[in-house]
Amino acid sequence: MELPMLKKYREEVVPALKAKFGYENVHQVPRIEKIVLNSSFGKAEDRKAASADVIADLGVITGQKAVATRSKTSISNFKLREGDVVGARLTLRGRRMWEFIDRFFNIAIPTIRDFRGLSSKTFDGRGNFTCGIADHTIFPEIELDKVKRTIGFDCTIVTTATNDDHARELLTLLGLGFRKPSQPVKTEEGTDAPEANAA
Repeated sequence: MELPMLKKYREEVVPALKAKFGYENVHQVPRIEKIVLNSSFGKAEDRKAASADVIADLGVITGQKAVATRSKTSISNFKLREGDVVGARLTLRGRRMWEFIDRFFNIAIPTIRDFRGLSSKTFDGRGNFTCGIADHTIFPEIELDKVKRTIGFDCTIVTTATNDDHARELLTLLGLGFRKPSQPVKTEEGTDAPEANAA
């Protein structure tokens, strides 16, 4: 059975991108290549317990076990030794990636309090988008009564787009909500002033 988000990409997003940007070959159309999640807890005093919690919860959210990341150097001020576990990361591809995109775009992000859209300024210039999630309990897989600590992580969406504009259009068509830029407002003197309370 084809995944709903993958079906939407093939039947709706690809034709829309071809029409807007004039791609002659279907292989030129941008697609999502992978998603990388990275969480750091280097400042936590109980790093061993924190690593177990983070790896377990990321596994619940994505259906894939995260890999622990370790310190490359020792930092005495942080009581950190070389080789200590300071975070966790995982890479999603294929079916799990599309399942995560569906839940992330349509279920998790809209539940963020006072959500007005993600910033579109965090593209890297090569078509890849990164956003920070401060609270992992926005995902429905997490049972609130079993949460031991609040976990934040960075989510990087790697695309095959050649520039940020094409990648932004790809993610927008898939359903990712971006914050609208503030619009200038004409003052009595006729000069432009930034709009107040812009979303």
